[in-house]
Amino acid sequence: MGDSGYWELADASTNPDFGSDPRERSLDQLLAAGIVLVEKPRGPSSHQLASWARELLGISRLGHGGTLDPFATGLLTLLCGKATKLTELTLKADKRYVGVLRFGRAVDEAELETVLSGLTGVIYNVPPLESAVKVQVRTRTIHSFRLLDTEPESRIAAFEVSSSAGTYIRTLAKDIGLLLDTRCELIELHRDRTGNFDQSMSCSMQQLADAAFLSKEHGDDSALVKLIAPVETLLSGLPAITVKDGAAAALSHGAPLARPGVVRAPKGVQEGATVLLQSIKGEAVSVARMSVDTDSLSEMKSGEVAVARAVMMETGTYPQSWSRE
Repeated sequence: MGDSGYWELADASTNPDFGSDPRERSLDQLLAAGIVLVEKPRGPSSHQLASWARELLGISRLGHGGTLDPFATGLLTLLCGKATKLTELTLKADKRYVGVLRFGRAVDEAELETVLSGLTGVIYNVPPLESAVKVQVRTRTIHSFRLLDTEPESRIAAFEVSSSAGTYIRTLAKDIGLLLDTRCELIELHRDRTGNFDQSMSCSMQQLADAAFLSKEHGDDSALVKLIAPVETLLSGLPAITVKDGAAAALSHGAPLARPGVVRAPKGVQEGATVLLQSIKGEAVSVARMSVDTDSLSEMKSGEVAVARAVMMETGTYPQSWSRE
């Protein structure tokens, strides 16, 4: 039934008069539920950058996911409109950083590589005193930690670290110093990847300001539309269940997904898993929690399949259906 990775559960078509391909959205639609990836410069806080973007775009509902310290640079995810419902999902995404350490003494390269390799896996990670987060011992996972370059004369070293969300790189620097029995200071930090996004997808605040100016002063939305990604890009890592137009209409009102509304589902998704419920056109309808395993869907004729956790689709996008979808 379907290809090796999916259950094809219904032969359904979509009405071209309703909804749209996410890649064809207008500026207003993108501002209502979109993602902007900005390259944060050194100096301002993440909160300040979000405030500037809010003013530039002329919207009140805009937040950011994954705070960077003022001294740090790199990818900051700005969430527009309904995308702010996905802040928790953004915060939980893995991150990758490139940074520079300065030591209190000359450190042998082989010695440093040994220390870095020893800090991979599950580690204890305590927020630094500078952090606004309550100081408590937590575990975080370091996926990889590698040395990029060293300058023994200057007592500095460049590194790349890939880690789970919420890892404090300042704390890692202090741990390295303790293991080497010398002072270790994090002097530069740049985030070049967050979840599915890398810096090739980002823009500068100046580019965002220029695009917003063209839109407001000259009525040309083309540049701004290119800088705002549809909310679906943030959800591409979730297992996706495709639903009928009528089911999408009901789901947009917060209704649970019932078995007759399912068109296609990936195999092997367990009860309790977080999934994306999408329209046949590929629009995000809602982020939901599975009520059953997807492997049981082929035997089901009725019943609840998933319950919405965050509804993304505007009501009225698809007409209400009287069938029990």
